[in-house]
Amino acid sequence: MLVWGADRFVYGAAGCARSFGIPPLIIGLTIVGFGTSAPELLVSSLAALEGEPGMGVGNALGSNITNVALVLGIATLVRPLAVQRNIVVVDIPVLLAVMTGAFLLLIDGELGRVDGALLLGGLTLMIAIIVRQGLRGKAPTDALDDVPDKMDGKTAVFWLVVGLAVLLGGAKLLVDNAVAIATSLGVDSTVIGLTVVAFGTSLPELAATVVAARKDEHDIALGNIIGSNMFNVLGVLGLPGIIAPAAIDEDVLFRDGPVMLGVVALLWLITVLPPRGKIPRWGGAIMAGVFGLYIAWVGVDSYGERTAAGTAVEVQP
Repeated sequence: MLVWGADRFVYGAAGCARSFGIPPLIIGLTIVGFGTSAPELLVSSLAALEGEPGMGVGNALGSNITNVALVLGIATLVRPLAVQRNIVVVDIPVLLAVMTGAFLLLIDGELGRVDGALLLGGLTLMIAIIVRQGLRGKAPTDALDDVPDKMDGKTAVFWLVVGLAVLLGGAKLLVDNAVAIATSLGVDSTVIGLTVVAFGTSLPELAATVVAARKDEHDIALGNIIGSNMFNVLGVLGLPGIIAPAAIDEDVLFRDGPVMLGVVALLWLITVLPPRGKIPRWGGAIMAGVFGLYIAWVGVDSYGERTAAGTAVEVQP
């Protein structure tokens, strides 16, 4: 539901924008360009509205870790990816800088409205820069392939409404059942957000990136991941701060945040090591292995916390 709903919602939104006379390039760089991050945004927003802000934060960080370590790792195992110089010199360092800035906002142990406003302000600035580069012909126009040809208004509105309804329904089901799983297992909702929810909402990125890799569209594969992660950090992490300010779990500060920064730094390191300008299969294997170790770490920590909690209950008089 999330994957299909996001696809139809973006298709309908692009059609509506096209019917209003908005240039296809702008549609491709904004609506379509961020389409694969729609599930993360809706799931995190619903989690915050339903009093589970930790799941929203976990979803944002977990999706970024999943996108880089697992999605790129699998895509590279399918086919080694060539990396353009500007991605190595500009895009990945900028992503790392944005993630570092977001992590510093959380270091005080709270995601507040000021933090959320700063992150959403950064997202607005990023969109403005992308649009400006696109108008100057300096931005990739791969997303234009997904902009529909002229579509009548009724059809566009139909797919917009249907896509949004299915997307919302899928997000609601995912959040409600993730909370139920967390409750039944005695696991913190942040952990479920980092694992089950993060993987579920990263399925569009996984599908798009693997398909792009198989078609030798390497720039699309990497651009999809980098753009999605930027959107996750600034939008998916910022919106819960606006909706429901909350304290940040210590594990986010001392485990998940550093891992998120570490996997991006690892990606950059792999791209600058010989053979330069390429992510070889061994690089993909390392990233996928790191993801496996991270999930094991989360599982061990969660088990330890549940065991400690159970012991504490038993010793009560």
